[in-house]
Amino acid sequence: MQAAIVARFLVLSVFLSSIFSTVAGASVLTPDFAKLAKKLKPAVVNISTSKTLAVKKRQIAPGQDPFQEYFDKFFEGPHQRQQKQRNLGTGFIISDDGYIITNNHVVKDADEIKVKLSDGREFAGDVKGRDEKLDLALVKIDAKDHLPVAPLGDSDKMEVGDWVMAIGNPFGLSQTVTAGIISAQGRVIGSGPYDDFIQTDASINPGNSGGPLFNTEGEVIGINTAIVAGGQGIGFAIPVNMAKEILPQLKSAGKVTRGWLGVSVQLVTPDLAKSFGLDTEKGALVADVVKASPAEKAGLKGGDIILEYDGHPIKEMGELPRRVAATPVGKKVKVVVLREGRQETLQVTVEQLKEGGEEDSAVTSDRLGVKVTELTPERAQQLRLQGEKGVVVTDVEPDSLADRAGIQEGDLIREINGVHVSGVSDYSKLIAAAKKGGYLKMLLRRGEASLFVALRLE
Repeated sequence: MQAAIVARFLVLSVFLSSIFSTVAGASVLTPDFAKLAKKLKPAVVNISTSKTLAVKKRQIAPGQDPFQEYFDKFFEGPHQRQQKQRNLGTGFIISDDGYIITNNHVVKDADEIKVKLSDGREFAGDVKGRDEKLDLALVKIDAKDHLPVAPLGDSDKMEVGDWVMAIGNPFGLSQTVTAGIISAQGRVIGSGPYDDFIQTDASINPGNSGGPLFNTEGEVIGINTAIVAGGQGIGFAIPVNMAKEILPQLKSAGKVTRGWLGVSVQLVTPDLAKSFGLDTEKGALVADVVKASPAEKAGLKGGDIILEYDGHPIKEMGELPRRVAATPVGKKVKVVVLREGRQETLQVTVEQLKEGGEEDSAVTSDRLGVKVTELTPERAQQLRLQGEKGVVVTDVEPDSLADRAGIQEGDLIREINGVHVSGVSDYSKLIAAAKKGGYLKMLLRRGEASLFVALRLE
């Protein structure tokens, strides 16, 4: 009996020892943030900017003495007709000769830029390049000595749960260090056409903009950019790999030239995936192809699902515009598409996206719960659908199949399951012939855009 008790005690001791060893091992893996901060702080700078704003002239209110404005102007003096707007941000040095990365919104339209180093020295900053779409800017200072540099890492290697550390100038409190983990990746927050943010719970506040987000190796893996107003533990950073792609252009040309394909794409929903014969929701569904665009010249068509671009699998719709934009102009790339159940490989020569031009973009997505009518010449003119064929949706029943699929009043139904719809008669026959439990794949025209929707018939 005693021997059995001793044996159980020994087993319990070994078990508890293994647990404490695991905990102890985990504590060893906790980053030494004090050591990292001491090493990296010198490469982080504070940026202060100012710009002059014209003060609007005061309007004369009804019944006010019209000469009062002249008396006000005489006593105020000319120096009060303008005011200075000041802004604070952060940046980090990427080369020992004084090149600094920050956010574009920190330095945009600034009359004066001052850069303060961790040792207290101040320099005038000169903007060498800006990119509004990624909200990045390259600033240069002229220091006589070699400056400390923040090495750039690989943001693609980071995973959710990895430790990160931010250094910045929140609320004007210089050289503030915060730490946390990567909470999520690939966040789209509506700030621009190429949203692909790293989300972190490391404290990021106004003034952190443009500052670095470091990994535990002391490498920059993100540029802190955005916060959620009123939120806690939610901050966003631009992946450094996106910045590295445009840095050479910012340095040499001061701006970024992007690639252009000439397609509108939409999300592949579960219903659309099934209607196209896909086992999972992947790729980017081509809703429309711009005339005379690289896509049209290469043979891309509406209804193609782009599965691969230039050797990169397109897991979801938002990846395509980012990859196209980063493609050098003139490069020939292979595009793998799913067309009528078969994979085809096309070769596209990427052209330059013109300033202010259309980008490769994403568009949102009886039995069906809709009423349709003929597309008369008058209605076509009213809806700007001259030359089109189909039927117009005049009403959508709330919470119907059509409503849940995203069909809206004013949409033009052009195709059903690949068959062109010329009028109400065609539409009625196609809907009546559809089997219960099957899928209807519709091609719509909404305004200037085309898009597909899929409905599963109940």
